[in-house]
Amino acid sequence: MRKATDIAILLMIAIALSGCVHVAPWERGNLAKPQMELDPHPLQSEIQSHNYSSREAAPSHKSSAGGGGCGCY
Repeated sequence: MRKATDIAILLMIAIALSGCVHVAPWERGNLAKPQMELDPHPLQSEIQSHNYSSREAAPSHKSSAGGGGCGCY
């Protein structure tokens, strides 16, 4: 049991340390592009969320206001 725990801990440490990578200065520009964000188009996502919640006639997870749409596109 102790050996399996030690192996699991070493594996987790190895996985955690593999994420620590030196990024060269000329590569940082690629990582700073808007396309690399989790949500590259926040305004478009907000509009789509608003439209979806109004068509569903139910409150959105982002607002406290209720829906009430007709369900049409």
